[in-house]
Amino acid sequence: MEVSQVLCMNGGVGDASYANNSLVQQKVISLTKPIREEAITSLYCSKLPKSLAIADLGCSSGPNTLYVVSELIETVEKLCRQLNHKSPEYKVFLNDLPGNDFNNIFKSIDSFKEKLQNEMEGGPCYFSGVPGSFYGRVFPSRSLHFVHSSYSLQWLSKVPEGVDNNKENIYLGRTSPSSVVRAYYDQFQRDFSLFLKCRAEELVEGGRMALTFLGRRHEDPCSKDGCYIWELMASALNDMVSQGMIKEEQVDSFNIPQYTPSPSEVKLEVLKEGSFSINRLEVSEVNWNALDDWNALEFESERFESVGDGGYNVAQCMRAVAEPMLVSHFGEDIIEEVFTRYQQILADRMAKEKTKFFNVTILLTRKT
Repeated sequence: MEVSQVLCMNGGVGDASYANNSLVQQKVISLTKPIREEAITSLYCSKLPKSLAIADLGCSSGPNTLYVVSELIETVEKLCRQLNHKSPEYKVFLNDLPGNDFNNIFKSIDSFKEKLQNEMEGGPCYFSGVPGSFYGRVFPSRSLHFVHSSYSLQWLSKVPEGVDNNKENIYLGRTSPSSVVRAYYDQFQRDFSLFLKCRAEELVEGGRMALTFLGRRHEDPCSKDGCYIWELMASALNDMVSQGMIKEEQVDSFNIPQYTPSPSEVKLEVLKEGSFSINRLEVSEVNWNALDDWNALEFESERFESVGDGGYNVAQCMRAVAEPMLVSHFGEDIIEEVFTRYQQILADRMAKEKTKFFNVTILLTRKT
């Protein structure tokens, strides 16, 4: 599986699209807002740039894509009014893999800019779509002031080598051999270290990065914190194997290119790479069914109205993320059956135990 070709969220605005199934991601962005406000405030006050360059890495598409950009600009505009400064011009770079639905983003930019001018009367805002993997250089040297990424860096650049014996699992699980666990961790180390090295070249001295991973609280990589959601999908696939609907070797050869790190693992790579100082490192949590966390009055769009039960909502969320990978490996014919079974398994588990995603957020400053 060539990750750069198949790792993309479901595009468009259909029932299984990422645009209509990204409430968990929106909730996480909302939870981490104070950290970004702190970062952009300290950055602007220390630099007072006439032109402020912001990059969102792994921007995806849908209602969340421009949420953080709007929030950062709003914070800077308030600072400008308080300090009696002229608004900077804003250069916004939206990065994701080439398969991302950039067209969906571009269609919304004019209305976004119009709303920005009407509500904030801020400086001009220029957008660029930047396709490419962030596990490599994406921007010119010393061209960025602020880098944001949320729920993207848990995705690896490739499926780790040496995981062929990860039988009946599609990610790390309680039955995964220690060699498989090590292979996943080693790949995370290589990828995140390279990410840091590249961003160190692209950020100005004193530039900030706010990064949020889908992660885990505990040190055990096979704990439920980071693996359970995929273990249950593997259960659905293995049930289909037992009924002869798909072949056992198909499941055994399918592995998700993801690693959900602990706070200490994230911190260790930052310290080893050496280009950044750590300002904050925090863990937050959100329910699998993010509708449990929201008051109806908080919704900004009817697209996130509750449909069906919690199992349905979580299955749709995961489908928006995983369907392209599943189709690439198993073909389209099994998709409806997989997610029907997955929904039932999720509903059963969620009725019996509290199920949560854990998020690791780190705020970094580029050393001088």
